[in-house]
Amino acid sequence: LFLKLPSDYFKYLSWCDIEEHDVRGNQLHCPRVREGPSKEELFFRGEEHHTFKKRKQVTDTEKWQKKLQENWENCAELNLSFQDLGDLYQVENFKRILRRLIRVEKLWLVDNSLTDLSAIRLPRCRELNVSKNHFTSFKQLPKTPQIQHLSLAENNIMTLSGISDFRHTPLESLILKRNPCEFQEKYRQIVFSSLPNLKMLDGIPKLPEDCSPPDINFFFKMCTIL
Repeated sequence: LFLKLPSDYFKYLSWCDIEEHDVRGNQLHCPRVREGPSKEELFFRGEEHHTFKKRKQVTDTEKWQKKLQENWENCAELNLSFQDLGDLYQVENFKRILRRLIRVEKLWLVDNSLTDLSAIRLPRCRELNVSKNHFTSFKQLPKTPQIQHLSLAENNIMTLSGISDFRHTPLESLILKRNPCEFQEKYRQIVFSSLPNLKMLDGIPKLPEDCSPPDINFFFKMCTIL
């Protein structure tokens, strides 16, 4: 008969639920933060007898201890990519953690099927990678007033509408490869004219032809009154 490995007992536990260790959230760079399935889901899967320990009523003291152990507020660099957020409660837990990242400077959220993080604010984030998600607009991105490097490759951003929201940020590098907006006419000129601090787009430095020329038709519309 097929025998499961001992680690199978831990597969639905987050790192902070495992006893006898003092690891803090700010010591981890690539933690698994999605929660395991609910008790009802385990029952339908026929897996509830494989859980490491029976779920019990969590006290306020235990909740506070878990919050202190997670310690997300002190994270400066964190990779939360490939979390496999298959259920709504997992997404909500994921966003709960993002709201605590008040000091994070570098954050990777690659391939998490994210659609809207507009309610999230990352006040110190300088580098954000949200490639391979399902964003359709710049308005759905988190608030990042200190952003310098932003990667949005392989999303579904249709137009450049909303890109001017980053006009007053120190954004220097932007990656929009494999988004529909990449095929918009005068794509590079529009992006650079909207973002005066931008130095590099899609890995290519700003070129002379990326600067929008003056509107020639404007001079023909002028008239001189003698």
